[in-house]
Amino acid sequence: MRRVLAIGIGAGDLEHLTAGAIRALNQADVLFEIERGVGDLTALRQEICRRYIEPSRRYRTVAVPEPGRNRAAPAYGAAVEDWRARRAEVWEGLIEQELGPEGCGAFLVWGDPSLYDSTIAVLDQVLARGRTKFELEVVPGISSVQALTARHRIALNRVGGAVILTTGRRLAEHGFPPGVDDVVVMLDAHCSFRGLDPEGIEIYWGAYLGTEDEILVSGPLAEVGDEIERRRAQARERKGWIMDTYLLRRQRALAGE
Repeated sequence: MRRVLAIGIGAGDLEHLTAGAIRALNQADVLFEIERGVGDLTALRQEICRRYIEPSRRYRTVAVPEPGRNRAAPAYGAAVEDWRARRAEVWEGLIEQELGPEGCGAFLVWGDPSLYDSTIAVLDQVLARGRTKFELEVVPGISSVQALTARHRIALNRVGGAVILTTGRRLAEHGFPPGVDDVVVMLDAHCSFRGLDPEGIEIYWGAYLGTEDEILVSGPLAEVGDEIERRRAQARERKGWIMDTYLLRRQRALAGE
């Protein structure tokens, strides 16, 4: 039977690939490369393959066209479901065409496939359609959250405390989640922390984590919020894209206010 691997390849540091990820890379006959139009990320993927796939291993790279997504749609959930359904149709055709009955294909996923990534969900939809059968294996990777806390030399959680992972959209709509002191924010295109009362909140922010373009800023939100917004805008203008993550940490004495 065909096999499809969703391989977590880390946030950008070439040394963050696990032994399991390297093993999986060397099993693939076909690498499915999603076309995102970001040359830096394509170059990083290519370097990963050059560094970790054995020279004797023969494989092909197949470009996966990315269906357009309506990011301005008012019904966010419905828009995402429609986008995933169209991706599933494209992926189904490529898996059927490019993999033989016993072939092994791989999708290289930035960070970890289980964290704010749709690869697993789309492959599950392909399987649910029932027309193309394959065994799915998920190989975990080092996420941007782990890279963020490592680079700032902090622990993700505090003693007896909970940690929530959320999105910039939800932070903007609902504010600092109640009942927790530590909040990791991902997929924030608009510096949503600017809508919070900064009193008693520290921020640990990082962009392009693990790459040569990495930017780190930390400190009281009231003091460094403007700097983060400025440096983020400058970096995005310079490179044409940005990937960033941050941790908001509220002083314990202010919890529940």
